[in-house]
Amino acid sequence: MDPNNQSKLRLSRVSHQYPGASGEPLVVLKDISLDIANGEFVTIVGGSGSGKTTLLRIVDRLIPPSSGQVLIDGKVVERPGGQISFVFQQDCLMPWRRVLGNATYGLDLRGVAKSDAQERARKYLDLVGLSGFERYYPHQLSGGMRQRVNLARALAVEPDILLMDEPFAALDAQTRELMQIELLRIWKQTGKTILFVTHQLDEAVFLADRVVALSARPGSIREVLDIDIPRPRDIEIKRTTHFQDYVSRLWHLIEADVRRSFRAETAAEA
Repeated sequence: MDPNNQSKLRLSRVSHQYPGASGEPLVVLKDISLDIANGEFVTIVGGSGSGKTTLLRIVDRLIPPSSGQVLIDGKVVERPGGQISFVFQQDCLMPWRRVLGNATYGLDLRGVAKSDAQERARKYLDLVGLSGFERYYPHQLSGGMRQRVNLARALAVEPDILLMDEPFAALDAQTRELMQIELLRIWKQTGKTILFVTHQLDEAVFLADRVVALSARPGSIREVLDIDIPRPRDIEIKRTTHFQDYVSRLWHLIEADVRRSFRAETAAEA
């Protein structure tokens, strides 16, 4: 993060634990401290169980931290919503609502007048490339288009911060790469601060200003990697040695944790 750029989002010694089956607490996150600048794109990687999704949920106050604080513009976050929108892995569109109705949903919950909500939703549907699809139902759309509706809905409430939890995981490889390009375009146009969780290391590098690598449970920050790749970026950058060096470095940071997690999951299924 640029030291001259004021922190938009600050995580201050955030830890979290759940009650364990044996009575002992299960510590999921431990002492996470991170400053994210206004308009910065930060991705988070780590093995299964490292607490990536839990961390996003704490930032949005869907669950409170066991200790530590989350601050936006220097103020402690005490309840969900407000300046933050959450884009989940599943698009969660309501099948009985058309595209426009899905895009206005967050605004409807906030009591925005119907005409104003629709006008704003149309603006963001156009931004994500879905102008003309307002009257379609979700089942008539491809997976990539459904996620665009999901993103338009999140943007329509005009948050300062977007939290994204593996939003492209269910897409095929080609659509996923196209959605990465689209997300960078939208990010550039809106200037949102984005915190993005992914298991795909090349996705993490391609999107980010910085990549946060979490350790195995309890998740703590193993390293924060600055991505020195000029913007704008296109898919061809992924074929370069410079890009692949970043991916390799990330893999070396989390490889041992990923292998341990894989062995544990395999043993549990046996």
